[in-house]
Amino acid sequence: MMKKMLLAALLICAAGAGLADPVEGVWKTKPDDNGNFGHVQIKPCGAAFCGTLIRAFDGSGKEIASDNIGKNIIWDMVAYPDGFYDDGKVWSPDRDKTYNSDMTLAGNKLAVRGCMLGICRDGGTWSRVK
Repeated sequence: MMKKMLLAALLICAAGAGLADPVEGVWKTKPDDNGNFGHVQIKPCGAAFCGTLIRAFDGSGKEIASDNIGKNIIWDMVAYPDGFYDDGKVWSPDRDKTYNSDMTLAGNKLAVRGCMLGICRDGGTWSRVK
């Protein structure tokens, strides 16, 4: 009986492990102070989520080369109920600043916010690319 219960518990955990979190995917950022924006791929990293810049664009939407491609924009973001992610960091390339961050997911929109010393900066609403 105990073996059957243990096997059932393991199967439930294995089935749940295959489900992707809704925040996973590629997101288009809000334009920065220079009008540039990027595509950030969010995926699990340990027990949290990280986002890496995978493409960069100028204000007209033309893809541009950037030294920031491949750099983490988001890290240590922990999932909480109801589409809320917190306890992470976000790096703003245009200001070269790292902020304590939280995110709120609603469908294909991701509201990103960063705070430093009690002052918060709205990172804007990102749109799902895929």
